[in-house]
Amino acid sequence: MVSVLLSTALVILGIAILACLYRLLKGPTRSDRVAALDTLGIHVLAMITVLSMLLDTRDFLEVILVIGILTFIGTTALARYIERGVVVEEGGELHDR
Repeated sequence: MVSVLLSTALVILGIAILACLYRLLKGPTRSDRVAALDTLGIHVLAMITVLSMLLDTRDFLEVILVIGILTFIGTTALARYIERGVVVEEGGELHDR
């Protein structure tokens, strides 16, 4: 019973990932694309978690942590780029505007 539910969750997450990919490619604004990228990362994390539960292993936990960290850093960098036009300002100093 649990394996059927986990398999169903994988299918639903796969459909959600396809929807996020569509929004990432066709999003009307850059903000929509950043939100789609962040959501895509969350869905990939959820899919790996469900797969780990389905296979009854803990081997994927490190992968989940690394993808979570990379998703956070990527979203933060893209949001900063949209807001300021640069990720790191010249000289490495942070300035408030």
